[in-house]
Amino acid sequence: MLSRAACSTSRKLVPALGVLGSRQKHSLPDLPYDYGALEPHINAQIMQLHHSKHHAAYVNNLNVAEEKYREALEKGELLEAIKRDFGSFAKFKEKLTAVSVGVQGSGWGWLGFNKEQGRLQIAACSNQDPLQGTTGLIPLLGIDVWEHAYYLQYKNVRPDYLKAIWNVINWENVTARYTACSK
Repeated sequence: MLSRAACSTSRKLVPALGVLGSRQKHSLPDLPYDYGALEPHINAQIMQLHHSKHHAAYVNNLNVAEEKYREALEKGELLEAIKRDFGSFAKFKEKLTAVSVGVQGSGWGWLGFNKEQGRLQIAACSNQDPLQGTTGLIPLLGIDVWEHAYYLQYKNVRPDYLKAIWNVINWENVTARYTACSK
């Protein structure tokens, strides 16, 4: 019972780069029933031990891991490049979101690396036009703004989709791409 809840919760915990700084610490949720509610099949002592010790340890370790991850990101080369080229993560996020919202019809919003200038740049490509082939930028992060990417959930409200997409970006992958092309 606890493991199913823990699994569904873990999918929600993939943090976006800019969200970690403002995220509140996780806390041990109360059980919706008394420790003795499952007796005689599972006794109260076992439930109390698993909830107050084991589950609490997972929550505490999650908080520690997120703090270490946030610190690593804050010291990371990608975040430094974002700050250098856009002023702050918030400004970068705002600009990439605006460019992505502004794509007419179908296409992509991109964070790319300009190898010649050694700088990050934001671009948009219509339809299936490739970023590198049309702009020369090396793709680091692409946001799909074709309606098929969001229509079933967000209908035609692209800004709502773009607000949500920041919660699922794989920053480890973006960072690895940046590290590989910026050397």
